[in-house]
Amino acid sequence: MMKARAIIRYSTVLIAVLLAVSGVGLTTGLIGLLIFQFNGSKQHSFAAVIRVPVEKTVVESKPYVPIKGELIIGNGIPSAISGTWSNFRGDQYDAIYAEPVKLKKDFSGEKPPQLWGLPLGEGFAGAAVRNGRVYLLDYDMEHFRDALRCLSLDNGHEIWRFSYPVRVKKNHGMSRTVPAVTDRYCVSLGPKCHVLCVDAKTGEEKWFLDLQHDYGTTEPEWYAGQCPLIVSQSDGSEVAVLAPAGPEVLLMTVDCETGKEVWRTPNPFGWTMTHSSIAPMNLDGRKTFVYFGKGGVVGVDAADGKILWSTTDWQIEIATCPSPVILPDNRIFCCGGYLSGSVMLQIGTDSSQPGGYQSNTLYRLKDALFGSEQQTPIFFDNHLFGIRQRDKEFVCLSLDGQVVWHSGAKGRFGSGPYLLADGMFLILDDNGKLTACEASTAGYRMLFESEVLDDHGCWAPMAMVAGRLLLRDQVFMVCLDLREQ
Repeated sequence: MMKARAIIRYSTVLIAVLLAVSGVGLTTGLIGLLIFQFNGSKQHSFAAVIRVPVEKTVVESKPYVPIKGELIIGNGIPSAISGTWSNFRGDQYDAIYAEPVKLKKDFSGEKPPQLWGLPLGEGFAGAAVRNGRVYLLDYDMEHFRDALRCLSLDNGHEIWRFSYPVRVKKNHGMSRTVPAVTDRYCVSLGPKCHVLCVDAKTGEEKWFLDLQHDYGTTEPEWYAGQCPLIVSQSDGSEVAVLAPAGPEVLLMTVDCETGKEVWRTPNPFGWTMTHSSIAPMNLDGRKTFVYFGKGGVVGVDAADGKILWSTTDWQIEIATCPSPVILPDNRIFCCGGYLSGSVMLQIGTDSSQPGGYQSNTLYRLKDALFGSEQQTPIFFDNHLFGIRQRDKEFVCLSLDGQVVWHSGAKGRFGSGPYLLADGMFLILDDNGKLTACEASTAGYRMLFESEVLDDHGCWAPMAMVAGRLLLRDQVFMVCLDLREQ
């Protein structure tokens, strides 16, 4: 037995060295070493998996050629159905469906009716919905183009698509972001850090940015996962909120009509772009934005981009995916995967600091209690709910970091998305099974489960409008009817 353990130990060291030498990097190699040794222990029965990004191809420098897009009009007609899910995690950025349309809570022996289905390019991009239109950033694998598609909520027929050429290799999917849409504009951020703004109704281009070329953005491993925001200004104009995280610009806002910068936040930290999205936060009545960069967390004034506070107490070496969860009393819940666990921050005033605020760390949780590789937890009934990466179970946490309940071995969901709707959590597992459980702090109680998708890798954020649930696997999207009547 001692000899076997020694062989495992020396083998894992060799694997870590090979990972580092092959270009994955020393840090990733060491994390791989830790996880391989951890899995080799008899004391644990689960396994953590490191996803290694595809090696980037080194291309000789060539003169930059501006990218030109193309608008194609389809035969789809916007639906008359009301309701909005205007960006990542819905209108209030909380993944909560708040419309009065009641949902059915028992599909025992039957599947939720499928209103329509649509083949897609491989990826994890979710949908936004507004004015009877479904907006989706897809990838045209045949013609090598990002494609911002506008579909009818009634039947999935394409109303228009705006596409532009970009070469994207398969790397755990391709497109993976949710557009932001208002009555006037739609803004998308592509896998290679291209930002497109179009007229939300007609699809006509307003402006286009190449963040890598224009701002020196470093493309994240496994491509960009940041979802843009659009916010209204006091003068009635609307601006897109983005985090290029280039050498000079950490965050910025861009006027949706003209494409001109309104303000920019400098990047004195040298942080680079992550998969996390910017979260709006009301800080003592002041509108602010919070962002997880690769290196720390920052809060900036929504009026001018001034840095109000920052901290390095929360940072993830690999794949920062979940976004900040904004909580009462100026608290922010931060979580991640790859053994990083989670942290609760609280922002307080401090006149000695340049921005007038400082971040305090209230507590840390090890990944055994809670960590999330892909999805952002939901705040409801003064508790946090989410999938714990360690065992793939759905977990309820108190705000002081205590596990209130977990779903158990029969309730494991991989890295799938979830949202809260009409008193129940809707959870999609990796392989396309939809589960509903009661939204309660009393315990886990399943209401129904149904196989609704056929493929694997069902990680895209879901959207819900007027009782219609939009969800996808890697290559297919469906619209399900969950209405009670």
